[in-house]
Amino acid sequence: MKPVPNSFERKITLKASRSHVWRALVDAEAFGQWFGVALEGRRFIAGEWTQGQVTYPGYEHVLWNVLIERVEPQQLFSFRWHPYAVNPKIDYSQEPTTLVKFELQDFEKGTLLKVSESGFAHIPDIRQKEAYYMDSRGWEEQLSRLEQFLAESAKARESGNA
Repeated sequence: MKPVPNSFERKITLKASRSHVWRALVDAEAFGQWFGVALEGRRFIAGEWTQGQVTYPGYEHVLWNVLIERVEPQQLFSFRWHPYAVNPKIDYSQEPTTLVKFELQDFEKGTLLKVSESGFAHIPDIRQKEAYYMDSRGWEEQLSRLEQFLAESAKARESGNA
């Protein structure tokens, strides 16, 4: 059987300034809006854990729990989490985490966002393949949701409602 890759990367060119993309990533409430997790009143601070209840349909039973690793303004935001930790009967706290990184670059009239997740080689064998598959597919959808969030935010700013 072919081994599960240790990491994956997704890229998207967003029609938004780097500062607007950055805000959507590191402002916890904004992140929660597009990602589908209740983070009202929360902050992302390097070295601290952040939790919130998932609001995405079908996953409302999941507590989203991440350790913020790095916050380098306008360039890099990263956190650690337990990939595809959705079974409420399993305690994932003793498992290794994966590292999710968001890297931003100016690109033409927008921002190039690269999202990568690594560390799948350390996930227990019984969960490794599913965690990799679900997260790699999940980020495609989440990046689409981010793109939509940024477009809606731009419209709100243009109409004076933001």
